[in-house]
Amino acid sequence: MKGIAYGVGVGPGDPEYMTLKACRLIRENEVIAVPGKVARESVAYKIAVAAVPELAEKTLVPVYMPMVKDRAAIDAEHRKAAELFETYLDRGQNVVFLTLGDPTIYCTFSYIQHYLEADGYQIELVSGITSFCAAAAALTVPLVEWDEQLHVLPAVHKLEHALDAPGNYVLMKSASKMAQVKEMLRRSGRKVSMVTNCCMEGEQRYHGVDEIPDDAGYFSLIIAKE
Repeated sequence: MKGIAYGVGVGPGDPEYMTLKACRLIRENEVIAVPGKVARESVAYKIAVAAVPELAEKTLVPVYMPMVKDRAAIDAEHRKAAELFETYLDRGQNVVFLTLGDPTIYCTFSYIQHYLEADGYQIELVSGITSFCAAAAALTVPLVEWDEQLHVLPAVHKLEHALDAPGNYVLMKSASKMAQVKEMLRRSGRKVSMVTNCCMEGEQRYHGVDEIPDDAGYFSLIIAKE
């Protein structure tokens, strides 16, 4: 029988935020895939190994995805990763792919998953705490109340969004254009908070647009409320 490919969320950074199910799957399976060129340098690996020390003795499979804009090149890397997973799955071994946050939110595994499903392999996803839920908790800010809507936008600077829909916003993947994003936030008139490196070493919290640095790091997440 073929193995199962698991997409497992390890949460935002704090090992204590890992679910019992995620820890159990790591313990029970030998083949653990992690995003990055060097497995032991992966952020997901460092989070998981702190919660499950025996991970260090597993078969680690690095999955490197270069940061390029060429869609064909990216798709080729996803296909390559799927084929690598299939070499283990065909031997009846499960593959557990560790991902930051949750495997259903802007996750590399989603693209590998599509190839594996097309090739007839079984997929299971194990939810983890998302970065925006962890950030809201760190800020002690409710994301939504009553009948408020929640809008989760990646790279909002590319959309030149007015942020004028009813409800609250989560802005992800916008650190590279933070000055532009801050101007959009000012125009929106919303109450703004941001967390960088949430649940990781060097976590910083900001309250108000003017506190947010233009050179904010990659792991920066903004919450903008009505």
